[in-house]
Amino acid sequence: MTSWTAEQLEQIGSTDDFHISPYRDDGTTPGTPTRIWAVVVDIDVYVRPYNGTTSRWRHSAMKQGAGWISAGGIDAEVSFTLTDGEINDRIDAAYAKKYAGSPYLPPMISTRTRTATMRVDPRKVPTL
Repeated sequence: MTSWTAEQLEQIGSTDDFHISPYRDDGTTPGTPTRIWAVVVDIDVYVRPYNGTTSRWRHSAMKQGAGWISAGGIDAEVSFTLTDGEINDRIDAAYAKKYAGSPYLPPMISTRTRTATMRVDPRKVPTL
């Protein structure tokens, strides 16, 4: 598995401009980019859909398992992995720190969104 570089993690972690495009049903065509919140915890990138498990882009991401992201000047083909367990507490803390003061924060650290958390990993060496 390819990993994010420290520079890429910094760029992703410091931007609010994160767009996700899971592949369409053909498995190769990226879907319409959706702007979402993303956080970095340790050496991994995590995302949560505001609408939890009913989110359309999340459904596509789980079905296809891959897609594209664009964030902080990085364009990368990625894979999506459902995440659960204790890491969610650290992801909550990262969301609370990065998006402090936002009225959208409480739903993003709720049970509804925690159950839909995904790790985003590069499939190839990302471009800057």
